[in-house]
Amino acid sequence: MQRSAPHRVVVLAPDRVYPFELGIPNRVFGWADDRYQVLTCTVDGRPVRTNSDFGLIVEHGPEVLETADTVVIPPYAPSLLSAHLPEPMAAALARIPPGARTVSICTGAFALAAAGLLDGRRATTHWALTDSFRRLFPSVKLDPDVLFVDDGEILTSAGAASGVDVCLHLVRKDHGSELANHVARCCVVPPWREGGQAQYIQQPVPERSSAGTAPTRQWALEHLDEPLTLTDLAAHARMSLRTFARRFHNETGVSPGRWLIQQRVHRARGLLESTDMSIDHIAGAVGFATAASLRQHLHSAIGVAPLAYRRTFQTTP
Repeated sequence: MQRSAPHRVVVLAPDRVYPFELGIPNRVFGWADDRYQVLTCTVDGRPVRTNSDFGLIVEHGPEVLETADTVVIPPYAPSLLSAHLPEPMAAALARIPPGARTVSICTGAFALAAAGLLDGRRATTHWALTDSFRRLFPSVKLDPDVLFVDDGEILTSAGAASGVDVCLHLVRKDHGSELANHVARCCVVPPWREGGQAQYIQQPVPERSSAGTAPTRQWALEHLDEPLTLTDLAAHARMSLRTFARRFHNETGVSPGRWLIQQRVHRARGLLESTDMSIDHIAGAVGFATAASLRQHLHSAIGVAPLAYRRTFQTTP
């Protein structure tokens, strides 16, 4: 069967763009087995300044936005953030065709909000810019505590690495986890981080003088089918309940209970995609007491029921 034309991703490079994030879409979608074509443009077709000590010559002008299936707005210098877009940027965004998917990384959300595209929508941006964003765009439902927000045809993500997360999320959404995992391996990044994972972890690495919870997390992953409790986890780590819960949250950004649910949902998604196991058997295999519990947590995480998820993403007969 002949494959359809690749999905066209157009990356719009604004003035004072961050070079690292500008390259993320090409890096991620470029590994996706020729399923995507990535083009980069500027608002006027001329070279663009970056937020580093060099500029960039870009081959395309804003006219290519009219051909986009997905548009990505990478971040630009915080000193340029405003409630009003410069005319060239506003004109470029107006070229995005109806029905095209639009994605922002970090401060790129300011551009979407200034264009009125986020009014009444849930969105995110870098946690350090929360106050500025809320002051400029009170009509946006800002959630500064998550890695990315998928609101249908508009997706917003936090800073730097979350741009990788949201692009991998789109590959997974478009073509399933097998291809997304392949892309992640090529990019040497984790294949999946839940969009609702905390952006900012105050102590990502435990102090040298204290034992971390990583060995217990690994042990828990090997025993997900068991009814693990906080007491079980703390006992394995040889810590008191209070100390374990505090260190766990410092290292992961979430509570032990929330983390267990995330891992069980992740494992269940893999089984739904790669096996024909019944929903009841999958629920038991990942540690949910009932199929109803699996349905509830899966729907809470990604908004679909297990069978609907399987129909969309299953990669084996």
